[in-house]
Amino acid sequence: MSRRSSPSKPAVQERHVPVRLSHLLRHCSVGAIVRDSDHLMVVPDIRKWDKPGDNPLKRQIHYVDQVRNALAIDKALCRPPVALEIDDGQKSGWIPVGRFPLWTRCLQCGLLHRAPWRKGEDDGGRCPGLEGGPCGGRLEQVPWVLVHQQGHLADVPWHWLAHADARSPRQRQCNPDQRYPYLKLEEQDGRQVACVHCGSRGGLPQRLPFPPKTWQQPWVHEPPVKSPDGEPAWLLELNDVRVHTPVNRTALVIPPESRIRRGTVVDRLAGSSRSRQRIRNARTPLAFKTALKQVASEFNCTVEAIEDAQKEIDRGYPLYGQTIPQHDLMAGEYKALTEKIPDLKEDEDFVTAHHTSDWKALAALSGTSTARPWTMVDRLVAVHKLKEIMVLMGFRRAGGEHVTPPDITGECDWLPALELYGEGVFFTLDEAWLRRWECSTVLGERAAAFVERYLHRDSSMEVEVSPRFLLCHTLAHVLIRRIEAEAGYPAASLKERVYCKTGNEPMAGVLIYVAVADEEGSLGGLMELARPERFLRLWAGAFDAAKWCSLDPVCSEQEGHGPDLLNRAACHACALVPETSCQYGNVLLDRFFIKSAVESRDFPDSARAAC
Repeated sequence: MSRRSSPSKPAVQERHVPVRLSHLLRHCSVGAIVRDSDHLMVVPDIRKWDKPGDNPLKRQIHYVDQVRNALAIDKALCRPPVALEIDDGQKSGWIPVGRFPLWTRCLQCGLLHRAPWRKGEDDGGRCPGLEGGPCGGRLEQVPWVLVHQQGHLADVPWHWLAHADARSPRQRQCNPDQRYPYLKLEEQDGRQVACVHCGSRGGLPQRLPFPPKTWQQPWVHEPPVKSPDGEPAWLLELNDVRVHTPVNRTALVIPPESRIRRGTVVDRLAGSSRSRQRIRNARTPLAFKTALKQVASEFNCTVEAIEDAQKEIDRGYPLYGQTIPQHDLMAGEYKALTEKIPDLKEDEDFVTAHHTSDWKALAALSGTSTARPWTMVDRLVAVHKLKEIMVLMGFRRAGGEHVTPPDITGECDWLPALELYGEGVFFTLDEAWLRRWECSTVLGERAAAFVERYLHRDSSMEVEVSPRFLLCHTLAHVLIRRIEAEAGYPAASLKERVYCKTGNEPMAGVLIYVAVADEEGSLGGLMELARPERFLRLWAGAFDAAKWCSLDPVCSEQEGHGPDLLNRAACHACALVPETSCQYGNVLLDRFFIKSAVESRDFPDSARAAC
């Protein structure tokens, strides 16, 4: 990211703030306030990410039609610009950001200054004080902003706060003056804003009317399209999570698109719209032959290879007519994970190795009662290689449901996305045992309480809350904590994907994986945990850890805690993981369902034989 000055303002030295690509689609995405060593800055929308004349479609991610279809996205997915330094010292690919909030306060006297850096002082300088002489205190940007649930962001109206309870005519007639500082932030008896001109003062309320004639975003010099009047805004500190909540969607690239052989002629031709357009525009046999020769020369291959590649594309390469229905994303991934892929090549983007037969053989050799939980696992799969697509859909503010798109207006023909590479371990639970286990009246009543609370929180019900889901989700969290303790992976680097569904095509599986913005992915340590011997120790350790928490009996007897009381027997000592690891916001967790599974006497036939 790059902070630049306006051409109409005094020159300010350009500063560059390095940001990880994955952060650029999360807490440093559009509308977020980021901090470098000295300043606070706001990230503009994607319309300002490229210089005039640049085409973001040059960064388009190909072979993701299944992902776009499953996520109901009709726009192109493009990588964010990456900073480069050209030979002549010029920089390109930097995303320009602007300082925000514009107001600063003196840490010594509390005097408020509006954008002092516009006077030519890059760091805001020192407080000049009032007419009595310079104060000399250091200026720091204020840590409060005004946000509205419709997605708007603005500076705090300090003048309005100081004069909101004005009584005398002199106070009511005191107008804003941006030439000189005249407002003070006092913190002796609670925070109050005082005007040195008329003596008015006022406090800092939690909510206040959104100021009229205010820009919808600091970098969008236009009023909100839909007036937020009537619904008050929130005055929040910058570190409040309600200031900015990114909205991301993720999906795995699965066959047939994951089977693309990188670097082949058909791959290169499919990724070159200019070359394909040249061939399509040929109207005569001679022109067609000439176009083929030109493209073959560019690709350094034969004309026959170009002809064959064009035929493959005409046949529908790479999908060949196969599609995934919208909103059936998890079912497609579950099928790809559970079924063996024929003629698998190591250079594909989705490579799995099935250890199910070895796992069941190992479980059958155990004759102790502690082997019972092991036989709950029906399939065990090592995911040697995977590619995850992360798409930035927009952001929310003030805890509202309104999603502001990455370009604010929703008119751009692309969305920022990333290709994340990694590996993982996947397992499913025995369906026959699950059906018998989840028929328990006690489990149904306990899950019904979760359903009622979740419906009250989100009527869209993106998650089918059921006993099997609560079991799978809590198992995923406990396993992530065990992997951190036994394999050395930090929990924040791990992710979960819970595949859970009842009905005619049931699912009950968990994928724990790591994915980074690097084609090399990770180092192979996670997929090694899918080897039956290692997974056996991991699985047994997870069940042992779930039986008892260091905060029991307080933890196990919880009637509800966390957001909307959507957790019960789960706390930071036993089941909660870093927010980046959980796709459900660290809710819908309860160790009771794991303990119930351990105590169940209704195990599969293979389990009875082993016991």
